[in-house]
Amino acid sequence: MSITTTYRIAAVQAAPVFLNLEATIEKTISLIESAANHGAKLIAFPETWIPGYPWFIFLDSPLWGMQFLKQYHSNSLVIDSQQYQRIEQAAADNNIVVVLGFSEKDNGSLYISQSIIDPTGKTLLTRRKLKPTHAERMIFGEGDGSSLNVIETSLGKIGALNCWEHIQPLFKYAMFAQNEQVHIGSWPSFSIYKGRFHALSGEMNIAVSNVYALEGQCFFIGACGVVSQEIIDIVCQTETHRSLLETGGGYACIYGPNGKQLAKPLPPDEEGLLYADIDLSDITLAKAVADPVGHYSRSDITCLLLDKTRRLPMITSE
Repeated sequence: MSITTTYRIAAVQAAPVFLNLEATIEKTISLIESAANHGAKLIAFPETWIPGYPWFIFLDSPLWGMQFLKQYHSNSLVIDSQQYQRIEQAAADNNIVVVLGFSEKDNGSLYISQSIIDPTGKTLLTRRKLKPTHAERMIFGEGDGSSLNVIETSLGKIGALNCWEHIQPLFKYAMFAQNEQVHIGSWPSFSIYKGRFHALSGEMNIAVSNVYALEGQCFFIGACGVVSQEIIDIVCQTETHRSLLETGGGYACIYGPNGKQLAKPLPPDEEGLLYADIDLSDITLAKAVADPVGHYSRSDITCLLLDKTRRLPMITSE
C-alpha cells in the first residue's frame, strides 16, 4: 500500500440534529464535503454524533429518561443500512477518510461505536466502546477486544477510542503497541455538571488528549460535540435540568506527536472544523526520545495481555 505522509486533517466541533437520523446524515455529508473542499484527507466526528449524545441519562431518574428511549433507538444507526451506506458513499465521492462516531443499533441493543471508512467508501473497522461510562451503562452495551485495532490505511496507521477510554491506561497501551500514528478521540461535549464535577470539564478533556499524543508519540485528532439550544429544549424539562446542562461544551483539538497544539481551538459554543497539516515523519523525532513500546519499554518487567476474542451470543457446532 502506498502511504501518504503529509496531508490535512479535520476535527468536527458541532451539534447534531438531535434525535433525527436523516437530518444528521445530511449534516454529516455536508461536513465531509466542506472538509474535502478545504483540502482535508481525513475528517473525525464526535462520540455518538448520530443521533446525538443521550444527555437525558445524566439529568434525572432512569424512569424519567425512558421517555426518550424509543426515539433514541429508532434514530440510532444500523451498520450497512441505507443511511450508513450514504456516509460510505460520501467518503468515496470526496476521496476522504471518515472516522464516524455513532450510536449503533444492533437488534435490541445499542453500542457507542466508531467506524473508519477509507477514501473508496470501504469500512475498514467498526468498534464498540469497551466500557460505557457511568450513566451510559443504563442504555449501552459493552464492546470487546476483537476490534481494539490500529488499521493500516493509505494515510498511515489509524486508531480510535471514545471519550473516557482515554483514561484507561491499558486501552491506550494496546493502541500504542500497534504503532499507532494517527489517533482519533471522539468526545460528546463538556457542558454537563459544569463547575460541579471537574473530571467532566473541557479542561480535563484537553489535558487527557494532550497527554495521549505525548505518551503515544502520535497525532491526536479530538472531535467534540456541542450542546445546542435545540438539545436543551428537547431534554431539559425543569429548571433543575437546565441548571445541569448548558449550551456549548465544544473542546475540539489537534495535537502533534510531541504534544504541541496544531490548531487554534474554536470557542466552546461555536460550530466548525479545526484543520491541521501533518507530516508523519515528525513521529520519528518524538519516538527517538521515548518510545514506550520500543527502546523506552521494559517488557521484561511489565507487558499487556490483550484478549481479541469476539463475544458471540451463541456458538453452534455441527
